[in-house]
Amino acid sequence: MSRPDQPLSDLAGRIRALAEELSDLALDRLLDATERHVDDPKAAVAEERRLTRASRALEKAAGELEALSAPKDGDRLTEA
Repeated sequence: MSRPDQPLSDLAGRIRALAEELSDLALDRLLDATERHVDDPKAAVAEERRLTRASRALEKAAGELEALSAPKDGDRLTEA
């Protein structure tokens, strides 16, 4: 049986996947700045920081949704 808060849990999972993508992009920008010798390494570092902040914000949002969808002590399903 599907719980009514399952959509929140599913959404949290999709948000976490987006956060991971942003983290990957941030790492790529950091590599650009340090190892790939781009024309403007300062701009790459600034972009990495912004991507990291966005990733953290999504992680926080996913955590909030997971907290909403977690079963409460009185909400346990009983088997009939």
